[in-house]
Amino acid sequence: MKKSIKMNAPYTIYNAMNGTVVTNSELALIPYTATSLSVLGRFIFMFLLYKNKSANSLSLLFCFLSIISSSMWIYYSVQMNDTPLVMRSSTEITLLFLSALYIIKNKLVQYQQQRRVLQHVELMN
Repeated sequence: MKKSIKMNAPYTIYNAMNGTVVTNSELALIPYTATSLSVLGRFIFMFLLYKNKSANSLSLLFCFLSIISSSMWIYYSVQMNDTPLVMRSSTEITLLFLSALYIIKNKLVQYQQQRRVLQHVELMN
């Protein structure tokens, strides 16, 4: 039996730390803000990959692990009917996949350049 969480019912949360009351309409901004920040972080990662022409194996491993993690989050968020998390994870998978392709391309270019240098050195000997 699938459980669903109904988030549309009006409710308020009392913050005992500072005596404020937060409504669900105010809380609704948090997931979309978090999604925006997460996607922005991925664009910064992609920019740094591009700027440094990265062929780093750890960056590639990070991409693959993050793709697996985001896939799991998509499954979970679809089951929970959590639209912001579906958006975030879907966008993140796309950006990470592009980043992984870019890293692999750089690794191949780097390998070909090293191979040409070695062939040139062998010809000179």
